Amino acid sequence: MSDKPSLKDTLAVSLEYSGDSAPRVTAKGAGHLAQQIIDVAKQHNIPITQDQELTELLSQVELNEQVPAALYEAVAQVLVFAYQLSGKSLPNPSKSPSPDDLQNKRN
Repeated sequence: MSDKPSLKDTLAVSLEYSGDSAPRVTAKGAGHLAQQIIDVAKQHNIPITQDQELTELLSQVELNEQVPAALYEAVAQVLVFAYQLSGKSLPNPSKSPSPDDLQNKRN
């Protein structure tokens, strides 16, 4: 028996972060769709990380919606990892809005 999850158990979420607001969920899916999201990310050298709990939580966010404030810290860690791995700088790191600023934008 293998510890590798089957395709039907595969879950993927794609995030976009521009630096001017909270990250957004830009793609999500399970099974074959999840595998397609992963394959496209690999084709475009987009860093991939695995965090089952965070992925499950983010998969509940509607497409093109911002990540909820409760997940900012976990998502920030993923973004730092992705930007470091890709050799890019985080967008506007000194100008990033605080969680309070982001919450005020929503209201």
